[in-house]
Amino acid sequence: MVIILKAVLGIMSAIFGAYYLRDVYKNQNTFSDKPWPGLAATGFFTNFLDTLGIGSFAQQTAIFKIFKMVDDRLIPGTMNVGNTLATVTQAFIFMTAVKVDPVTLVSMSVAAPLGAVLGAGVVAKMPRRNIQLGMGIGLLVVAVTILAGLLKLMPLGGMDIGLTGWKLAVVIVMCFVFGALQTIGVGFYAPCMAMVYTFGMDPKTAFPIMMTATGMLMAAGGSKFIREAAYDRKVAIFLTTAGILGVFLAAFVVKSLPLEVMKWLVCAVVLYTSITMFLSARKEKVPSRS
Repeated sequence: MVIILKAVLGIMSAIFGAYYLRDVYKNQNTFSDKPWPGLAATGFFTNFLDTLGIGSFAQQTAIFKIFKMVDDRLIPGTMNVGNTLATVTQAFIFMTAVKVDPVTLVSMSVAAPLGAVLGAGVVAKMPRRNIQLGMGIGLLVVAVTILAGLLKLMPLGGMDIGLTGWKLAVVIVMCFVFGALQTIGVGFYAPCMAMVYTFGMDPKTAFPIMMTATGMLMAAGGSKFIREAAYDRKVAIFLTTAGILGVFLAAFVVKSLPLEVMKWLVCAVVLYTSITMFLSARKEKVPSRS
């Protein structure tokens, strides 16, 4: 079953990659004058942290906002498209390295891209203010989730490597919802970890689950952002190329770090970015109903 999942993920990512790279190549003349070293550093550093389980969307959103790298309307699409191939790389690494129940892994991994397919087409056409509000709310939830873990308020998990019955049904539904939320820039990792911990699974099993599910949902949903031209091509391609390098460094060289301080920093950055999104949305004009 896992071999089939790997094959499906490989085919999906290959089709997505060809479509994505072709679009970038055809539209090179639309690239902005943003300096590439900053874009490459962002892709490398955030995907390095992503591989260690911290996530990348919150940090990227903060960097894009603070340094005005990407228009708010294009942030969700840029992150979903630009991080897809780096996340797929993570998925293949952790599916091999960490043991998890095949039924649980496949069920959660399939539910997430179904949510993304339904969500991406809607988000790509949403007004800037709606995206800002959605990201603000989502990032606030992520910040609270991270804070709960840091304060030991979140359950610490158990030893199970899979779920059955009503627990499995609940996480499948939640993965579908989180897959749709991913398309507005709310990372899948934090809520996935929260589910794994809450239902008593071994915390390590969160890595292959969240990375495989995210890789599949991004490959599925990212194509819609490309079709709608709802992403910054130059920023995305640097997230991809530098991000893959960050993944390999984290997975095979560093492997683990004392991340407590980094998690507090990420929590603060996520909270700050959530507030800035709400403030930006407040300044935007409410779309006319006429």
